[in-house]
Amino acid sequence: QLQLVESGGGLVQPGGSLRLSCAASGFTLDNYAIGWFRRAPGKEREGVLCISSSGRNTNYADSVKGRFTIARDNAKNTVYLQMINLKPEDTAVYYCAVRGYVCSNYVHDFGFWGQGTQVTVSS
Repeated sequence: QLQLVESGGGLVQPGGSLRLSCAASGFTLDNYAIGWFRRAPGKEREGVLCISSSGRNTNYADSVKGRFTIARDNAKNTVYLQMINLKPEDTAVYYCAVRGYVCSNYVHDFGFWGQGTQVTVSS
């Protein structure tokens, strides 16, 4: 069964850190670009970061520059989203999704999605 499973979300205080994982099963991530997206309550889904199959990063959100990084570990078939200095406005459900090889600025170019993991930043 093909799956993307996000994990690592939770409740964290402002200024805290979390590392989200996106693990693939049933297929290998080697030839895919993986994007992280988020949907905050009452808002549209937005792109956060993406990493291509060659490791090139694309940042979709100015608000996370300098705070979020993306990395892939093909040996573990997993992509990570490291988040530091979290802010209440980062509260959202975070999703990972894949498309072939290179990142895209269009959400709908990503055809296979995980179920999401909740991140809540609150004191």
